[in-house]
Amino acid sequence: MLNFLPAPLLGALAFALLLLNILFWVPLLFVFAAIKLVLPFKAVRLRLDPVVLSIAEGWISCNSAWMRLTQRTEWDVQGVEGLDPHSWYMVSSNHQSWVDIFALQHLLNRRIPLLKFFLKQQLIWVPIMGLAWWALEFPFMRRHSEAYLKKHPEMRGKDQETTRKACEKFSLIPTSVMNFLEGTRFTAAKHAKQQSPYQYLLKPKAGGLALALQAMGDKFQSILDVTIYYPEGVPTFWGFLCGKVHRVVVRIHPIPVPQALLGGDYGQDPEFRAAFSAWVAELWRAKDAQLAELHRGMAPTSASDAPSTSVRG
Repeated sequence: MLNFLPAPLLGALAFALLLLNILFWVPLLFVFAAIKLVLPFKAVRLRLDPVVLSIAEGWISCNSAWMRLTQRTEWDVQGVEGLDPHSWYMVSSNHQSWVDIFALQHLLNRRIPLLKFFLKQQLIWVPIMGLAWWALEFPFMRRHSEAYLKKHPEMRGKDQETTRKACEKFSLIPTSVMNFLEGTRFTAAKHAKQQSPYQYLLKPKAGGLALALQAMGDKFQSILDVTIYYPEGVPTFWGFLCGKVHRVVVRIHPIPVPQALLGGDYGQDPEFRAAFSAWVAELWRAKDAQLAELHRGMAPTSASDAPSTSVRG
């Protein structure tokens, strides 16, 4: 453990290890992504996709290694027992910080298939990482505003088509489709601007989840409802690198795929959209209540029967 180092030095060291890890694994990804690009055949994908996923899992494992080396974080976790790395999952979580992604990958790597995130289109221009996400076939979404769509109606439905095509690829081998229902990180300013009815959450955006379930609902073993809570306050990414995140609480609750809500058209059927939105709203109310309990220092009732795991890492 190197957490005895001064915070700025520890942060610089952690960042250097993070960068070296990226520079080691990403070129390997590019080699196999290029082969798939040149030979876009199903037989080739079925052979190469497991190799690409193994590279990504190795990358995440090395992230976990430098985290253990530089951090002294207690992970208070419930719900990782019984997960299957050879099945399909829909994963939904609240979103507060870039640290969320490291936490999810650290805890779920090799317990379930690789998490595939839906990303904003602008992130493809992030140096090195944008190409890495492309190589891993993370879908890039444009997420136009309603005002923009009124001026450019031809763009309506583009994200739905992107989701559909991505899910077609995801259905070939076991995959975990990751969806942050809030669509962005929680901040007090965003919460106030939205006039969110939830105390600790932004309003959920159900469309992406509906489209993924429509395309792959019969594949998913379950939906993993994940709640992340930082007892010391939501960390910045730099604070995380500097070893200032001493405890992370994560609750993972598998819920059945709602069979009654599969097969509908969220975009064109108002009744189906209302029913699906009501289901998501209920899911979000339960999560908000769980966060309220965690803020009060109580164990969440929805996971009360699950054993708790505390590890240093």
